[in-house]
Amino acid sequence: MICNPKQDDEGNEMLVYITPRAAARLNAITKSDNNPNLFLRVTVESGGCHGFQYLMGLKDTLDPKEDTIFNLNGAKVVMDEMSLGILKDSTIDYTTELIGSQFKIINNPRASSSCGCGTSFDIDLSK
Repeated sequence: MICNPKQDDEGNEMLVYITPRAAARLNAITKSDNNPNLFLRVTVESGGCHGFQYLMGLKDTLDPKEDTIFNLNGAKVVMDEMSLGILKDSTIDYTTELIGSQFKIINNPRASSSCGCGTSFDIDLSK
């Protein structure tokens, strides 16, 4: 389910996806915090070693006019229109590594390169 969907310049609905592992982790966090309004906010900002960086955090307030709300596998993900334009057709995953666990963007079709940690990236605007 999508609330406040956005379309790209060609009129196609802009979508993001979430892996079952990421949805399960987000649902577990929401349940353990006893906050049904909790969601994962994903934002793209300029910065980092490759020009843009992903910022993700758990929030419970949003702007219903600006934000697009994805209810994916029971988990809520929220993005502003600019970030969604850069991340459309990307997937959100949850990874567990030696250095810690985190939500992570994978398969971003507009990322032309990224840094080793995966939080900073360049974009190809032709895609």
